[in-house]
Amino acid sequence: MYDVVIIGSGITGSAAAYELSKYQLKVAVLEKENDVAQGATKANSAILHAGYDPVPGSLMARLNVRGVELARQLCRDLDVPYEPIGSFVLAFSQEQKAMVEQLYRRGVENGVPGLQVLTGDEARAMEPNLSPQVVAALYAPSAAICMPWEYCLALAETAAVNGVEFYLEHPVTALERVDEGWKVTAGGQVFASRYVISAAGVEAAQVHALAAPCPYAIHPTRGEYYLMDKSEGGRVSRVIFQCPSEKGKGVLVAPTVDGNLIVGPNAQVVDGEDTRNTAAGLGYVRERAAESVPSIDFRQSIRNFAGVRAVADTGDFVIGPVEGAPGFFEAAGICSPGLSAAPAVAEYLAQLLSRDGLELREKERFQNTRKRVRFNRLSAEEKAALVAANPAYGRVICRCETVTEGEILDAIHSPIPPRSVDGVKRRAGAGLGRCQGGFCGPRVVELLCREQGKRPGDMLQDRAGSWMLARETKGGAAHV
Repeated sequence: MYDVVIIGSGITGSAAAYELSKYQLKVAVLEKENDVAQGATKANSAILHAGYDPVPGSLMARLNVRGVELARQLCRDLDVPYEPIGSFVLAFSQEQKAMVEQLYRRGVENGVPGLQVLTGDEARAMEPNLSPQVVAALYAPSAAICMPWEYCLALAETAAVNGVEFYLEHPVTALERVDEGWKVTAGGQVFASRYVISAAGVEAAQVHALAAPCPYAIHPTRGEYYLMDKSEGGRVSRVIFQCPSEKGKGVLVAPTVDGNLIVGPNAQVVDGEDTRNTAAGLGYVRERAAESVPSIDFRQSIRNFAGVRAVADTGDFVIGPVEGAPGFFEAAGICSPGLSAAPAVAEYLAQLLSRDGLELREKERFQNTRKRVRFNRLSAEEKAALVAANPAYGRVICRCETVTEGEILDAIHSPIPPRSVDGVKRRAGAGLGRCQGGFCGPRVVELLCREQGKRPGDMLQDRAGSWMLARETKGGAAHV
Protein backbone atom coordinates (compact mmCIF):
# COMPACT_ATOMS: atom_id res chain seq x y z
CA MET A 1 0.00 0.00 0.00
CA TYR A 2 1.40 3.35 -1.08
CA ASP A 3 0.70 6.56 0.78
CA VAL A 4 0.53 8.53 -2.49
CA VAL A 5 0.45 7.54 -6.14
CA ILE A 6 1.22 10.35 -8.59
CA ILE A 7 -0.05 10.08 -12.16
CA GLY A 8 2.32 11.79 -14.60
CA SER A 9 6.00 12.71 -14.45
CA GLY A 10 6.12 16.02 -16.24
CA ILE A 11 7.37 19.02 -14.30
CA THR A 12 4.29 19.09 -12.04
CA GLY A 13 4.29 15.39 -11.19
CA SER A 14 8.06 15.31 -10.73
CA ALA A 15 7.97 18.38 -8.49
CA ALA A 16 5.24 16.70 -6.40
CA ALA A 17 7.38 13.55 -6.17
CA TYR A 18 10.36 15.63 -5.03
CA GLU A 19 8.31 17.49 -2.43
CA LEU A 20 6.78 14.31 -0.97
CA SER A 21 10.14 12.54 -0.96
CA LYS A 22 11.14 14.85 1.91
CA TYR A 23 8.75 12.95 4.17
CA GLN A 24 8.42 9.43 5.57
CA LEU A 25 6.00 8.30 2.89
CA LYS A 26 5.79 5.50 0.36
CA VAL A 27 5.28 7.17 -3.01
CA ALA A 28 5.00 5.89 -6.58
CA VAL A 29 4.89 7.78 -9.88
CA LEU A 30 3.05 6.26 -12.85
CA GLU A 31 4.04 7.56 -16.29
CA LYS A 32 2.57 6.46 -19.61
CA GLU A 33 5.71 7.36 -21.61
CA ASN A 34 9.15 5.70 -21.48
CA ASP A 35 10.76 8.68 -19.78
CA VAL A 36 9.97 11.63 -17.56
CA ALA A 37 9.42 15.09 -19.09
CA GLN A 38 7.98 13.72 -22.32
CA GLY A 39 5.06 16.11 -22.73
CA ALA A 40 4.96 19.91 -22.57
CA THR A 41 7.89 19.87 -20.14
CA LYS A 42 10.40 19.04 -22.88
CA ALA A 43 8.88 21.36 -25.51
CA ASN A 44 8.29 24.84 -24.15
CA SER A 45 9.91 28.27 -23.98
CA ALA A 46 12.21 27.39 -21.03
CA ILE A 47 11.17 30.57 -19.23
CA LEU A 48 10.66 31.08 -15.50
CA HIS A 49 8.17 33.93 -15.71
CA ALA A 50 8.36 36.85 -13.28
CA GLY A 51 4.61 36.70 -12.51
CA TYR A 52 3.11 39.97 -13.77
CA ASP A 53 0.77 38.32 -16.28
CA PRO A 54 -1.64 36.20 -14.13
CA VAL A 55 -4.76 37.84 -12.73
CA PRO A 56 -4.18 38.91 -9.10
CA GLY A 57 -5.74 36.51 -6.62
CA SER A 58 -5.61 33.55 -8.97
CA LEU A 59 -3.70 30.36 -8.28
CA MET A 60 -1.56 31.17 -11.31
CA ALA A 61 -0.51 34.48 -9.77
CA ARG A 62 0.25 33.17 -6.29
CA LEU A 63 2.04 30.00 -7.39
CA ASN A 64 3.98 31.67 -10.23
CA VAL A 65 5.71 34.17 -7.94
CA ARG A 66 6.33 31.58 -5.21
CA GLY A 67 7.53 29.00 -7.75
CA VAL A 68 10.13 31.33 -9.28
CA GLU A 69 11.38 32.12 -5.78
CA LEU A 70 11.76 28.41 -4.99
CA ALA A 71 13.34 27.65 -8.38
CA ARG A 72 16.42 29.76 -7.68
CA GLN A 73 17.51 27.60 -4.76
CA LEU A 74 16.31 24.34 -6.32
CA CYS A 75 18.38 24.91 -9.44
CA ARG A 76 21.43 25.65 -7.30
CA ASP A 77 20.89 22.58 -5.11
CA LEU A 78 20.17 20.22 -8.01
CA ASP A 79 22.75 21.60 -10.44
CA VAL A 80 20.27 22.72 -13.09
CA PRO A 81 21.38 25.39 -15.60
CA TYR A 82 19.62 28.61 -14.57
CA GLU A 83 20.22 32.23 -15.55
CA PRO A 84 18.28 35.18 -14.06
CA ILE A 85 18.45 37.32 -17.20
CA GLY A 86 15.18 39.28 -16.86
CA SER A 87 12.51 39.94 -19.47
CA PHE A 88 10.89 42.69 -21.53
CA VAL A 89 7.29 43.01 -22.69
CA LEU A 90 7.27 45.27 -25.75
CA ALA A 91 4.69 47.85 -26.73
CA PHE A 92 4.48 49.00 -30.35
CA SER A 93 1.67 51.56 -29.92
CA GLN A 94 0.15 53.80 -27.28
CA GLU A 95 -2.63 51.26 -26.84
CA GLN A 96 -0.08 48.56 -26.10
CA LYS A 97 1.80 50.94 -23.82
CA ALA A 98 -1.37 51.17 -21.74
CA MET A 99 -1.37 47.36 -21.57
CA VAL A 100 2.26 47.37 -20.43
CA GLU A 101 1.33 49.81 -17.67
CA GLN A 102 -1.56 47.53 -16.68
CA LEU A 103 0.83 44.58 -16.50
CA TYR A 104 3.11 46.68 -14.30
CA ARG A 105 0.26 47.38 -11.86
CA ARG A 106 -0.77 43.73 -11.93
CA GLY A 107 2.78 42.61 -11.26
CA VAL A 108 3.14 44.96 -8.31
CA GLU A 109 -0.09 43.56 -6.86
CA ASN A 110 1.21 40.01 -7.40
CA GLY A 111 4.42 40.85 -5.52
CA VAL A 112 6.83 40.77 -8.48
CA PRO A 113 10.04 42.59 -7.48
CA GLY A 114 11.89 45.29 -9.42
CA LEU A 115 9.40 46.00 -12.22
CA GLN A 116 10.02 49.08 -14.38
CA VAL A 117 8.25 50.67 -17.35
CA LEU A 118 10.89 51.83 -19.86
CA THR A 119 10.67 54.11 -22.86
CA GLY A 120 11.52 52.67 -26.26
CA ASP A 121 14.92 54.36 -26.19
CA GLU A 122 15.68 53.02 -22.71
CA ALA A 123 14.74 49.51 -23.83
CA ARG A 124 16.96 49.76 -26.95
CA ALA A 125 19.84 51.00 -24.83
CA MET A 126 19.65 47.68 -22.97
CA GLU A 127 18.79 45.60 -26.07
CA PRO A 128 20.19 47.30 -29.20
CA ASN A 129 18.60 44.79 -31.63
CA LEU A 130 15.03 45.65 -30.66
CA SER A 131 12.81 47.12 -33.35
CA PRO A 132 12.84 50.91 -33.75
CA GLN A 133 9.04 50.67 -33.57
CA VAL A 134 9.10 49.81 -29.85
CA VAL A 135 7.63 52.74 -27.88
CA ALA A 136 7.75 51.25 -24.36
CA ALA A 137 8.64 48.07 -22.48
CA LEU A 138 7.96 46.42 -19.14
CA TYR A 139 11.23 45.25 -17.59
CA ALA A 140 11.02 42.35 -15.11
CA PRO A 141 14.49 41.55 -13.70
CA SER A 142 13.31 38.47 -11.77
CA ALA A 143 12.49 36.45 -14.90
CA ALA A 144 14.92 33.63 -15.66
CA ILE A 145 15.72 30.88 -18.11
CA CYS A 146 16.53 27.25 -17.35
CA MET A 147 16.83 23.85 -18.99
CA PRO A 148 13.25 22.62 -18.54
CA TRP A 149 13.70 18.90 -19.06
CA GLU A 150 16.79 18.82 -16.88
CA TYR A 151 14.87 20.71 -14.18
CA CYS A 152 12.23 17.98 -14.35
CA LEU A 153 14.82 15.19 -14.46
CA ALA A 154 16.66 16.67 -11.48
CA LEU A 155 13.49 16.74 -9.41
CA ALA A 156 12.53 13.20 -10.48
CA GLU A 157 16.01 11.74 -9.99
CA THR A 158 16.34 13.30 -6.55
CA ALA A 159 12.93 11.93 -5.63
CA ALA A 160 14.07 8.49 -6.80
CA VAL A 161 17.27 8.72 -4.77
CA ASN A 162 15.05 9.50 -1.76
CA GLY A 163 12.90 6.42 -2.26
CA VAL A 164 10.13 7.37 -4.71
CA GLU A 165 9.40 4.53 -7.13
CA PHE A 166 8.99 5.42 -10.83
CA TYR A 167 7.02 3.16 -13.17
CA LEU A 168 7.55 4.20 -16.78
CA GLU A 169 5.35 2.93 -19.62
CA HIS A 170 2.50 2.51 -17.14
CA PRO A 171 -0.54 4.35 -18.57
CA VAL A 172 -3.44 4.55 -16.11
CA THR A 173 -6.51 2.72 -17.39
CA ALA A 174 -8.75 2.46 -14.31
CA LEU A 175 -9.34 4.01 -10.90
CA GLU A 176 -11.41 2.37 -8.19
CA ARG A 177 -12.32 3.83 -4.82
CA VAL A 178 -11.93 1.27 -2.00
CA ASP A 179 -12.20 1.49 1.80
CA GLU A 180 -8.51 2.19 2.35
CA GLY A 181 -8.10 4.58 -0.57
CA TRP A 182 -7.71 3.81 -4.27
CA LYS A 183 -6.80 1.01 -6.60
CA VAL A 184 -5.01 2.36 -9.68
CA THR A 185 -4.64 0.10 -12.69
CA ALA A 186 -1.67 1.04 -14.85
CA GLY A 187 0.50 -0.92 -17.26
CA GLY A 188 -1.27 -4.16 -16.37
CA GLN A 189 -0.53 -3.74 -12.64
CA VAL A 190 -2.75 -2.66 -9.75
CA PHE A 191 -1.37 -0.12 -7.29
CA ALA A 192 -3.11 0.39 -3.94
CA SER A 193 -2.74 3.83 -2.40
CA ARG A 194 -4.28 5.98 0.30
CA TYR A 195 -4.09 9.07 -1.91
CA VAL A 196 -3.81 9.78 -5.63
CA ILE A 197 -2.51 12.95 -7.29
CA SER A 198 -3.25 13.39 -10.98
CA ALA A 199 -0.73 15.52 -12.87
CA ALA A 200 -1.70 14.12 -16.24
CA GLY A 201 -1.27 17.20 -18.41
CA VAL A 202 -3.26 17.08 -21.64
CA GLU A 203 -5.07 13.96 -20.39
CA ALA A 204 -6.06 15.44 -17.02
CA ALA A 205 -9.79 15.52 -17.83
CA GLN A 206 -9.76 11.87 -18.95
CA VAL A 207 -8.00 10.79 -15.77
CA HIS A 208 -10.39 12.88 -13.67
CA ALA A 209 -13.32 11.15 -15.39
CA LEU A 210 -12.02 7.76 -14.22
CA ALA A 211 -12.63 8.92 -10.64
CA ALA A 212 -15.62 11.30 -10.93
CA PRO A 213 -17.50 13.41 -13.49
CA CYS A 214 -15.18 16.11 -14.80
CA PRO A 215 -16.46 19.72 -14.57
CA TYR A 216 -13.86 21.28 -16.85
CA ALA A 217 -12.45 20.71 -20.32
CA ILE A 218 -8.84 20.72 -21.48
CA HIS A 219 -8.09 22.36 -24.82
CA PRO A 220 -4.70 21.04 -26.04
CA THR A 221 -2.89 24.00 -27.58
CA ARG A 222 0.13 23.54 -29.81
CA GLY A 223 3.03 25.97 -29.89
CA GLU A 224 5.70 25.78 -32.61
CA TYR A 225 9.29 26.94 -32.25
CA TYR A 226 12.58 27.66 -33.97
CA LEU A 227 15.81 26.71 -32.22
CA MET A 228 18.65 28.78 -33.65
CA ASP A 229 22.36 28.02 -33.77
CA LYS A 230 24.71 29.55 -31.22
CA SER A 231 25.72 32.10 -33.86
CA GLU A 232 22.34 33.75 -33.09
CA GLY A 233 22.58 33.27 -29.32
CA GLY A 234 23.76 36.81 -28.65
CA ARG A 235 21.01 38.48 -30.65
CA VAL A 236 19.31 39.44 -27.37
CA SER A 237 20.41 39.02 -23.77
CA ARG A 238 16.96 38.97 -22.16
CA VAL A 239 13.62 37.28 -22.81
CA ILE A 240 11.71 39.45 -25.28
CA PHE A 241 7.91 39.12 -25.10
CA GLN A 242 5.17 40.85 -27.01
CA CYS A 243 1.99 42.08 -25.37
CA PRO A 244 -0.13 39.07 -24.32
CA SER A 245 -3.49 38.24 -25.84
CA GLU A 246 -6.26 35.74 -25.16
CA LYS A 247 -4.08 33.16 -26.97
CA GLY A 248 -1.14 33.51 -24.61
CA LYS A 249 2.03 35.51 -24.08
CA GLY A 250 2.75 35.87 -27.79
CA VAL A 251 5.84 35.06 -29.83
CA LEU A 252 9.01 35.48 -27.80
CA VAL A 253 12.70 35.69 -28.61
CA ALA A 254 15.10 34.51 -25.91
CA PRO A 255 18.57 33.14 -25.31
CA THR A 256 18.87 29.62 -23.93
CA VAL A 257 21.14 28.44 -21.13
CA ASP A 258 23.18 26.55 -23.76
CA GLY A 259 23.86 29.73 -25.76
CA ASN A 260 21.32 29.24 -28.55
CA LEU A 261 18.32 31.42 -29.42
CA ILE A 262 14.73 30.19 -29.13
CA VAL A 263 11.88 31.79 -31.09
CA GLY A 264 8.17 31.03 -30.69
CA PRO A 265 5.47 29.92 -30.07
CA ASN A 266 2.21 30.33 -31.90
CA ALA A 267 -1.00 28.96 -30.33
CA GLN A 268 -3.31 26.53 -32.13
CA VAL A 269 -5.92 24.27 -30.52
CA VAL A 270 -5.33 20.68 -31.68
CA ASP A 271 -6.63 17.18 -31.03
CA GLY A 272 -4.61 15.46 -28.33
CA GLU A 273 -0.82 15.59 -28.41
CA ASP A 274 -0.36 16.71 -32.02
CA THR A 275 3.21 18.02 -32.06
CA ARG A 276 3.63 18.37 -35.82
CA ASN A 277 5.27 21.48 -37.23
CA THR A 278 3.37 23.31 -39.95
CA ALA A 279 4.45 25.77 -42.62
CA ALA A 280 1.68 28.15 -41.57
CA GLY A 281 2.56 27.98 -37.89
CA LEU A 282 6.27 28.48 -38.42
CA GLY A 283 5.62 31.28 -40.90
CA TYR A 284 3.49 33.07 -38.30
CA VAL A 285 6.24 32.67 -35.67
CA ARG A 286 8.87 34.02 -38.05
CA GLU A 287 6.76 37.02 -39.05
CA ARG A 288 5.81 38.00 -35.49
CA ALA A 289 9.32 37.52 -34.08
CA ALA A 290 10.73 39.86 -36.74
CA GLU A 291 8.46 42.60 -35.40
CA SER A 292 10.38 42.46 -32.10
CA VAL A 293 13.90 41.70 -33.35
CA PRO A 294 14.12 42.36 -37.12
CA SER A 295 17.71 41.15 -37.49
CA ILE A 296 17.14 37.47 -36.58
CA ASP A 297 18.75 35.27 -39.24
CA PHE A 298 16.34 32.36 -39.62
CA ARG A 299 18.80 30.64 -41.96
CA GLN A 300 20.61 29.66 -38.76
CA SER A 301 17.74 27.47 -37.55
CA ILE A 302 19.02 24.04 -36.46
CA ARG A 303 15.70 22.55 -35.36
CA ASN A 304 11.97 23.14 -35.32
CA PHE A 305 9.80 21.57 -32.65
CA ALA A 306 6.37 21.88 -31.10
CA GLY A 307 4.84 21.30 -27.70
CA VAL A 308 1.22 20.94 -26.61
CA ARG A 309 0.12 22.71 -23.45
CA ALA A 310 -2.93 21.76 -21.40
CA VAL A 311 -5.19 24.82 -21.33
CA ALA A 312 -8.27 24.46 -19.10
CA ASP A 313 -11.49 26.33 -19.82
CA THR A 314 -11.49 27.59 -16.22
CA GLY A 315 -8.94 30.33 -16.97
CA ASP A 316 -6.81 29.22 -14.02
CA PHE A 317 -4.93 26.21 -12.68
CA VAL A 318 -7.22 23.49 -11.33
CA ILE A 319 -5.56 22.27 -8.13
CA GLY A 320 -7.13 20.49 -5.20
CA PRO A 321 -9.38 17.62 -4.12
CA VAL A 322 -11.79 16.17 -6.65
CA GLU A 323 -15.42 16.45 -5.63
CA GLY A 324 -17.03 13.06 -5.12
CA ALA A 325 -13.68 11.24 -4.99
CA PRO A 326 -12.25 11.34 -1.44
CA GLY A 327 -8.48 11.07 -1.40
CA PHE A 328 -8.14 12.00 -5.09
CA PHE A 329 -6.32 15.27 -5.82
CA GLU A 330 -5.31 16.85 -9.09
CA ALA A 331 -3.18 19.55 -10.67
CA ALA A 332 -4.81 20.21 -14.03
CA GLY A 333 -4.76 22.96 -16.62
CA ILE A 334 -1.10 23.55 -15.84
CA CYS A 335 -0.26 25.64 -18.88
CA SER A 336 2.05 28.67 -18.75
CA PRO A 337 3.29 29.59 -16.15
CA GLY A 338 3.36 25.91 -15.19
CA LEU A 339 7.14 25.49 -15.42
CA SER A 340 7.58 28.58 -13.25
CA ALA A 341 4.97 27.51 -10.70
CA ALA A 342 5.84 23.79 -10.44
CA PRO A 343 7.64 23.70 -7.07
CA ALA A 344 4.97 25.94 -5.54
CA VAL A 345 2.22 23.72 -6.98
CA ALA A 346 3.94 20.75 -5.33
CA GLU A 347 4.25 22.61 -2.02
CA TYR A 348 0.54 23.52 -2.19
CA LEU A 349 -0.49 19.94 -2.95
CA ALA A 350 1.49 18.70 0.06
CA GLN A 351 -0.31 21.25 2.25
CA LEU A 352 -3.69 20.09 0.93
CA LEU A 353 -2.84 16.43 1.59
CA SER A 354 -1.71 17.31 5.10
CA ARG A 355 -5.00 19.09 5.81
CA ASP A 356 -6.81 16.00 4.56
CA GLY A 357 -5.03 13.79 7.09
CA LEU A 358 -1.77 12.67 5.48
CA GLU A 359 0.95 12.85 8.13
CA LEU A 360 4.05 14.63 6.83
CA ARG A 361 6.97 13.55 9.03
CA GLU A 362 10.28 14.83 7.72
CA LYS A 363 13.02 12.31 6.99
CA GLU A 364 16.12 12.47 9.11
CA ARG A 365 18.23 12.00 5.99
CA PHE A 366 16.99 13.70 2.86
CA GLN A 367 19.35 13.93 -0.13
CA ASN A 368 18.69 17.40 -1.49
CA THR A 369 21.74 17.91 -3.71
CA ARG A 370 22.73 16.61 -7.12
CA LYS A 371 25.84 17.16 -9.23
CA ARG A 372 26.38 16.61 -12.94
CA VAL A 373 29.66 16.72 -14.84
CA ARG A 374 29.58 19.26 -17.69
CA PHE A 375 32.95 18.84 -19.34
CA ASN A 376 32.56 21.82 -21.66
CA ARG A 377 32.13 24.20 -18.71
CA LEU A 378 35.25 23.10 -16.81
CA SER A 379 38.58 24.92 -16.71
CA ALA A 380 41.60 23.34 -18.40
CA GLU A 381 42.92 22.26 -15.01
CA GLU A 382 39.60 20.70 -14.00
CA LYS A 383 39.39 18.84 -17.31
CA ALA A 384 42.90 17.44 -16.93
CA ALA A 385 42.19 16.23 -13.39
CA LEU A 386 38.92 14.62 -14.43
CA VAL A 387 40.48 12.78 -17.39
CA ALA A 388 43.38 11.60 -15.22
CA ALA A 389 40.86 10.10 -12.77
CA ASN A 390 38.64 8.61 -15.50
CA PRO A 391 39.87 8.48 -19.14
CA ALA A 392 36.27 8.14 -20.41
CA TYR A 393 35.91 11.89 -19.84
CA GLY A 394 38.74 12.43 -22.32
CA ARG A 395 36.86 10.85 -25.25
CA VAL A 396 34.61 13.44 -26.89
CA ILE A 397 31.50 11.84 -28.44
CA CYS A 398 29.42 14.92 -29.29
CA ARG A 399 31.68 17.41 -31.05
CA CYS A 400 29.10 20.19 -31.33
CA GLU A 401 28.55 20.38 -27.56
CA THR A 402 31.83 18.75 -26.40
CA VAL A 403 30.04 15.97 -24.54
CA THR A 404 32.28 13.11 -23.46
CA GLU A 405 31.86 9.38 -23.12
CA GLY A 406 32.10 9.77 -19.35
CA GLU A 407 29.10 12.11 -19.29
CA ILE A 408 27.07 9.73 -21.47
CA LEU A 409 27.92 6.82 -19.19
CA ASP A 410 26.83 8.93 -16.21
CA ALA A 411 23.51 9.52 -17.96
CA ILE A 412 23.01 5.86 -18.81
CA HIS A 413 23.57 4.89 -15.18
CA SER A 414 21.55 7.72 -13.65
CA PRO A 415 18.77 7.08 -11.08
CA ILE A 416 16.14 6.97 -13.85
CA PRO A 417 18.09 5.47 -16.78
CA PRO A 418 17.29 6.59 -20.34
CA ARG A 419 15.52 4.16 -22.66
CA SER A 420 16.32 6.00 -25.90
CA VAL A 421 18.91 8.10 -27.70
CA ASP A 422 16.94 11.26 -26.95
CA GLY A 423 16.80 10.18 -23.32
CA VAL A 424 20.60 10.39 -23.31
CA LYS A 425 20.40 13.76 -25.08
CA ARG A 426 18.18 15.18 -22.35
CA ARG A 427 20.51 13.92 -19.62
CA ALA A 428 23.93 14.60 -21.14
CA GLY A 429 23.41 17.05 -24.02
CA ALA A 430 24.79 14.81 -26.78
CA GLY A 431 22.84 15.67 -29.93
CA LEU A 432 21.72 19.15 -28.89
CA GLY A 433 24.18 20.96 -31.16
CA ARG A 434 24.23 22.17 -34.74
CA CYS A 435 24.33 18.71 -36.35
CA GLN A 436 21.50 17.46 -34.07
CA GLY A 437 23.14 14.08 -33.42
CA GLY A 438 24.29 13.41 -36.97
CA PHE A 439 27.81 12.69 -35.80
CA CYS A 440 27.38 11.37 -32.26
CA GLY A 441 24.11 9.42 -32.68
CA PRO A 442 25.66 6.09 -33.75
CA ARG A 443 28.19 6.25 -30.93
CA VAL A 444 25.42 6.93 -28.38
CA VAL A 445 23.55 3.89 -29.72
CA GLU A 446 26.71 1.81 -29.31
CA LEU A 447 27.17 2.92 -25.70
CA LEU A 448 23.51 2.33 -24.83
CA CYS A 449 23.65 -1.17 -26.31
CA ARG A 450 26.89 -2.00 -24.52
CA GLU A 451 25.78 -0.71 -21.12
CA GLN A 452 22.17 -1.92 -21.21
CA GLY A 453 22.69 -5.23 -23.00
CA LYS A 454 20.53 -4.31 -25.99
CA ARG A 455 20.84 -4.83 -29.72
CA PRO A 456 20.95 -1.88 -32.14
CA GLY A 457 17.61 -3.06 -33.51
CA ASP A 458 16.08 -2.53 -30.05
CA MET A 459 17.15 1.10 -29.89
CA LEU A 460 14.60 3.92 -29.86
CA GLN A 461 15.08 7.48 -30.99
CA ASP A 462 12.67 8.70 -28.30
CA ARG A 463 9.17 7.47 -27.49
CA ALA A 464 8.02 3.86 -27.68
CA GLY A 465 7.86 2.71 -31.31
CA SER A 466 10.41 5.22 -32.64
CA TRP A 467 12.79 2.48 -33.78
CA MET A 468 16.04 3.73 -35.25
CA LEU A 469 16.62 0.70 -37.48
CA ALA A 470 14.09 -1.12 -39.63
CA ARG A 471 13.98 -3.83 -42.27
CA GLU A 472 11.50 -4.55 -45.02
CA THR A 473 9.14 -7.52 -44.57
CA LYS A 474 6.30 -8.84 -46.68
CA GLY A 475 3.89 -7.00 -44.42
CA GLY A 476 5.86 -3.75 -44.55
CA ALA A 477 8.62 -2.27 -42.40
CA ALA A 478 9.47 -3.81 -39.04
CA HIS A 479 12.16 -3.01 -36.53
CA VAL A 480 15.20 -5.26 -36.57
